[in-house]
Amino acid sequence: MDNFVNNKPDDKRPKLLDQVRQIIRVKHYSMRTEESYISWIKRFIFYHNKRHPMEMGESEIGQFITYLSKDQNVSASTQNQALCGIDFCIKMS
Repeated sequence: MDNFVNNKPDDKRPKLLDQVRQIIRVKHYSMRTEESYISWIKRFIFYHNKRHPMEMGESEIGQFITYLSKDQNVSASTQNQALCGIDFCIKMS
């Protein structure tokens, strides 16, 4: 499931989620934080039909957070955790 975002065949960089994992581990974040961030990043990407996060901006993030709030009825703290994971992914590049 980690390779659902395809890089170009000639691109030798690790896949997006592998890059996220690597940076999280270098920063010594907890394993639970890593699992949570990866999960929220995946959900965000799938919600937007597998678009790469670097192609999306504030409006797409807002749409996803609104979806979590209104359609999924998640708490504010859960919305914040999702936002932190997505933000981490976008800022790492």
